[in-house]
Amino acid sequence: MLDLLILLNMNSSIDAIHIHFNKESLLLLNICLGYLMFGVALELNKRDFLQLLRHPRKAFAGVLSQYLVFPSITFLLIKILHPHPSVALGMILVSACPSGNISNFITHTAKGNTALSVSLTALSTILSPVFTPLIFSILGNLDKGIGDLMRAIHISFYDILTSLFILLLLPLLLGILINYYFPKFTESSKKFFKISSLLIFFLFILGALIKNRDIFSNYIYLVIGIVFIQDLLGFSSGYLLAKLFRLEERDCRSISIETGIHNSGLGLILAFTFFKGLGGMVLILAWWGIWHLIAGISLAYYWNKKSPQNIMHAPMQY
Repeated sequence: MLDLLILLNMNSSIDAIHIHFNKESLLLLNICLGYLMFGVALELNKRDFLQLLRHPRKAFAGVLSQYLVFPSITFLLIKILHPHPSVALGMILVSACPSGNISNFITHTAKGNTALSVSLTALSTILSPVFTPLIFSILGNLDKGIGDLMRAIHISFYDILTSLFILLLLPLLLGILINYYFPKFTESSKKFFKISSLLIFFLFILGALIKNRDIFSNYIYLVIGIVFIQDLLGFSSGYLLAKLFRLEERDCRSISIETGIHNSGLGLILAFTFFKGLGGMVLILAWWGIWHLIAGISLAYYWNKKSPQNIMHAPMQY
């Protein structure tokens, strides 16, 4: 780990890394993410949000873990490791992004509370246009090196808020409205939209990684250790916080996974849109997109072998 820290501090050329990602690729990534959010929204209904109102302790624990505890732990990790400013910026950005949509599948596999996971994913996405730029701005400016980098690029809180509204909220609201007004169409097509949106998004990310395979193979070792520690802290802090709230084991697993799985695809869009693909940020976000799936599925497999106590017979109920 010491060697990794030395390399991160000495390798100032990390920001000179040029990722092969043009305007057309960015537009396609935006479309893929919007389509993904639309597919997720088709499965949401009024009941998912009412459940959060009926169980405010679970909702509060999930939001607290996602948007306060994990970003704060990430900032403390930055102060301990002292990574390159652009790497630190990527760490803050990913911690401020909402939970990733694959968290619902992972929670189901882990025998967690799938309904809670779906509701919390929707809630964190709805809150993200405000919370993501707010957390990113506050934490980024608490550190002089990171703050100087942000000011040099002239990042606007409102520009990020607007982008998040367009990328996340509009397709989410569109999906919810179609679900509400055209229930028959939704019921017959939601499985297709969910599977196709996930497949298209993963194929796009895979294609981008293959196109940049030489860059990642030469530089990815600089961030592997950091992403491993940060993600481990995400899963752990979410689980421990839920335990502090005295939630059932199924709920603890759900909140742990919601905290450890993040929408790194959104982070990549923001990095390319506002930071011109800054090398350190992109490396963190790209590896996060791969690692949190490996870590999440591994954790789900472990928990799948251990049935939680007090588990209800209906896996999709609170």
